[in-house]
Amino acid sequence: MEKLPSNIDSNNYKQDYTKEEAYMRARKKVEKLKGFYGHFASYIIVNVFILSMIALNLDKDETFWKFGHFSTAFFWGIGIVFHAAGVFGPDLLLGRKWEERKIKEYMSDDRRNWE
Repeated sequence: MEKLPSNIDSNNYKQDYTKEEAYMRARKKVEKLKGFYGHFASYIIVNVFILSMIALNLDKDETFWKFGHFSTAFFWGIGIVFHAAGVFGPDLLLGRKWEERKIKEYMSDDRRNWE
């Protein structure tokens, strides 16, 4: 480990480093959130526009409810789901508390097997 100059308190240095590290992690999370929200806003705006244009240009005997009309929204929506999973992580579905409960459950099962 690198030795600090004698005029710098090592405890303050470690606290400042820890605070800066926490700030950088938080900033990175905020940037990911901003990217996701921008992506989601684009998705809504573009798909409302596309579906509006389709609805306005339908022939009288043509139905609006065809998969082809919604295909952009559908496939782009799959991308949105993956982007959300990347931003919000595994906590999105199962959460940390679930993981902790399962670990405790398996540990208690394992303990019973040894007794």
